[in-house]
Amino acid sequence: MQVNFEAFTPFSALAGGVLIGLAAAAFVLLLGRIAGISGMLGGLIERAADWPLRLAFVLGLIAAPALYALLAGGLAVPEVSASPLTLVVAGLMVGVGTRYASGCTSGHGVCGLSRLSPRSLVATLTFMAAGFTTVFVVRHLLG
Repeated sequence: MQVNFEAFTPFSALAGGVLIGLAAAAFVLLLGRIAGISGMLGGLIERAADWPLRLAFVLGLIAAPALYALLAGGLAVPEVSASPLTLVVAGLMVGVGTRYASGCTSGHGVCGLSRLSPRSLVATLTFMAAGFTTVFVVRHLLG
């Protein structure tokens, strides 16, 4: 595997990571809330008492890339080589894993680790190990 240095954008990735960290920090410092996407979406679907906040959060996740696309003149379209069935199965597996882990990668990896949560450390290590293993198996053992 080789890195396509023409498409390698470390500075925009760093800027995005910093913005995510700042947003998560502001969310917890100003509102006392964890900015985990699965928790926000789950509470929105269940119509939790704070559903307006959750709706604003989810709409912001949709509006931010749309605004960026408008200002930057479009977004790069990712190339997906998986079949629709594979994508559905993968999505369901992520959903099941999110329920078992009591949160998603954003909740545990960004917010939980910053709070030094042992549960989030275990969850994040599990997410990463599962991802590494999946890529290895698909690319080197099955591919």
